[in-house]
Amino acid sequence: MRYLVAISSVLICIAMGVPSPSWGAHGLSMNGALKYPADFQQFSYSSPLAKVGGKLVLHDIGGFDKMNPFTLKGQEPYGLETFVFDPLAVASLDEPFSEYGLIAKDIAVAEDKMSMTFTLHPDARFSDGTPVTVEDVAYSLATLKGPTVHPFYPYYYRDISGSEIVDATRIRFLFSKANRELPMIACQIPIFSKNSFPGDAGEAEFLTPPIGSGPYVVDKVEQGRAITYKRNPEYWARNHPTRKGMFNYDTITVKYYKDQVVAVEAFKAGEFDVLSVNIAKQWARDLEGPRFESKELVKKLFPHHNNAGMQGFLMNTRKPMFQDKKVRKAIGLALDFEWTNNALFYGQYTRSESFFSNSYLAATGLPEGLELEYLSTYKNELPPEVFTTPLKAPVTDGTAGLRKNLREAMALLKDAGYSIKDGVLVNKNGEPFAFEIILVNPSFERVMAAYVGNLEKLGMKVSYRTIDSTLYTERLKSFDFDMIVAAYGQSQSPGNEQRNFWHSEAADQPGSNNYAGIKSKAVDYLIDKIIYAGNQEELVAASRALDRVLWYGYYLVPNWYMSGHRIAYHNKFSMPEVLPDYYAPLQLIMTWWLK
Repeated sequence: MRYLVAISSVLICIAMGVPSPSWGAHGLSMNGALKYPADFQQFSYSSPLAKVGGKLVLHDIGGFDKMNPFTLKGQEPYGLETFVFDPLAVASLDEPFSEYGLIAKDIAVAEDKMSMTFTLHPDARFSDGTPVTVEDVAYSLATLKGPTVHPFYPYYYRDISGSEIVDATRIRFLFSKANRELPMIACQIPIFSKNSFPGDAGEAEFLTPPIGSGPYVVDKVEQGRAITYKRNPEYWARNHPTRKGMFNYDTITVKYYKDQVVAVEAFKAGEFDVLSVNIAKQWARDLEGPRFESKELVKKLFPHHNNAGMQGFLMNTRKPMFQDKKVRKAIGLALDFEWTNNALFYGQYTRSESFFSNSYLAATGLPEGLELEYLSTYKNELPPEVFTTPLKAPVTDGTAGLRKNLREAMALLKDAGYSIKDGVLVNKNGEPFAFEIILVNPSFERVMAAYVGNLEKLGMKVSYRTIDSTLYTERLKSFDFDMIVAAYGQSQSPGNEQRNFWHSEAADQPGSNNYAGIKSKAVDYLIDKIIYAGNQEELVAASRALDRVLWYGYYLVPNWYMSGHRIAYHNKFSMPEVLPDYYAPLQLIMTWWLK
């Protein structure tokens, strides 16, 4: 018998500045319009034909040493939070600003936007059969705002000041500031049982499988080598409209490999079922042969409309050598993207020219209107280029392209006080300009070989090496590196996560993603403008302004992106007819089923 949540049919608009009473709703939309009505049966990118059963085998790189995804120390296994923990509400993958209730049957945002109330679904259960209670929700929020979890969570949930239990089925979250995105953020909180972790959730025994309310439970653990999740046959939301047609496998096993090169060969040998490819050479050259010709193995580009964000060779400005902006700009001029894309990537990529690549939030032309107003607040502290020069990555087309860029780079280095002595770039004290690039993926070594060669033409002494993924993660958490390849994914509606990426407070917080060590009053100001934007116009203006300030801070050397997911798979799956718009590969695979 089909099960549908008994929920209110009244929709709610949480966009700031739009009068909206405190009505209950089955979902939230930042633009005031939900695609799916209260009685919807399932998302359009899932299929009513989906069948349940069978085994899915995936892979990951490195290893894991804990079963608690919320702590700073250690590495949890791939998929743990997704498979085991349900949130209060679920984002729709074909709408940019909408979420639909899951554990929360009913959602009400106060008229003054300073609180919201969740009514819990009466059927919500943890995997041990106990009901999800308002006390569990309060415990989850308090823990994720506390001092023992990964610092990302307190940053992200900072403006949720606390909670108060209204009655046995309702809990109210209190906000410290009005923030149009905050109700959406509150809905994303993963809910775990008070009994899930012994003692404090942030200090739990690392290898104790947690108790969640999600579609799977941890079944078998081979520490650091593999983990198997088993579909919970009593999963309370198996017929919920936000889960219908998804999570269709009886078991999901994740096997671990040393690196992606080894993983590709393992995939072709049949050791696992699906491979998301992020290396152009592997896609163009390694995934070929009789098994692909016979369609036993398939590789397919799945288009998406994701905000591509930014990937780049990031410099740690905590290091003295990278504290001068002229030096950072010079290092960026040494990347020959055109040669790299053609010679190494088979022309598959587009150069990143924004921290919000492939998005309407990317800065274009020169700033004007509200964007210019925001930037003018710190005009005396910002580089003139922010106001006078559109965002444009260096190009090396033509025979003199790279040579011209290197001459410009050398002039910048001389202005910064460096000179060439016996072929080596040295500072005023005669100390050589030397740094190390650490990698976690050996496939990047061929990219770095050419790039380092260009840096050496400037007299720099640069080395690069691939290190163990666990060590790499720990070094990033403590900011113990000179240069890394960093990726910053962005959503269609940026918000609190920007604090973790760029804010001054995050620069000294171990485990934050402010790897560059950015400390800028202008950046902090623009982050607040993004988080507390009262409407879409303000959000766009603040995002584009931040884009310009980050770009002309030269904190990283912009890389590249593509507007599709490259996925290879064994031809054993059926798929929905409709693709989502905004999704990651794992989210897509969770809508598939075995033939």
